[in-house]
Amino acid sequence: MSTEPSQSLRVLRLRQVIQRVGLSRSTIYDRINPKSSRYDESFPKPIKIGASAIGWIESSISEWIESRIEQGRSLV
Repeated sequence: MSTEPSQSLRVLRLRQVIQRVGLSRSTIYDRINPKSSRYDESFPKPIKIGASAIGWIESSISEWIESRIEQGRSLV
């Protein structure tokens, strides 16, 4: 019996998230900050991976991108 999860989880660091979503560092932090006027509750929340390090689960970033694509297609 394998001890590996059925789906491999990968944690993306900020630089990788920036490349994947095409948003700037400050915009990403605005999207996750409820006090910001650019807050987006649908944007994936980061997870703590160290004392002062955070990351995002790759699958949640991919799902968010797909939802944005679907949202854009429904406008046309």
